[in-house]
Amino acid sequence: MKRLIFGIILTLTPFVVAYLYPLSVPSSIHSLGEFYLKNSLTSVRSPEVVTSILWDYRGLDTVFETAVFFLAIMGGLAIFRELKLEYSSWEEFPLPVKVVTKVTAVLIVTVAASLALHGQLTPGGGFQGGSTLAVAPLLVIGAVSLASLKRTGITLERAVLIRILGLTGIVILALIPLALGGYAVQNQPYFPSEFLGTLLGGSLLWYNIFEFLAVGAGFTAVFLILAVAGGGRDD
Repeated sequence: MKRLIFGIILTLTPFVVAYLYPLSVPSSIHSLGEFYLKNSLTSVRSPEVVTSILWDYRGLDTVFETAVFFLAIMGGLAIFRELKLEYSSWEEFPLPVKVVTKVTAVLIVTVAASLALHGQLTPGGGFQGGSTLAVAPLLVIGAVSLASLKRTGITLERAVLIRILGLTGIVILALIPLALGGYAVQNQPYFPSEFLGTLLGGSLLWYNIFEFLAVGAGFTAVFLILAVAGGGRDD
């Protein structure tokens, strides 16, 4: 009972604080923020200002951050390199469990892909999409088994390979403008800004796709390792 009361108080506290101390609306916009808002659509060809900042205005920072994230995951996998993933035989789970898991996993993948592919138009992007994508294999591991994930063709080796391909794609995208006489991570005019009337944001769409693959595969690899290292079932 005490835990329930504590949980209710903990849940309601943010709402009470927000009601008593509402955030004030600023009377003016910072000049840098105003610059981004005014120029994102015309110079980057994307109405999604956050994505424009991440992969265009400060794109080089994002490339380095992605590299750091990549090295962090690869370092973690190296620590567990001696750990052998055992994929034993498929266990027959109740049909409702398998059907619900499959339907939910498909919905998660669909939402994840939408977040990544529309990242230049609406809030989202490659990292958000990739993080969402990794929930699907985590769901399969937790709801059914590691062996069930193996049946879909998702293994640690393939996850690591996809992650490497994703990061390689980001590096190639960053270097293409440099090879064409521009500067690294430059967006326009080296990448198409729209297709059939839909804004692509130049390189933003491609960065989001490769980031989507790299992040989704990276988290999946970590989940596979943790599922075994944490004593999870593999049958």
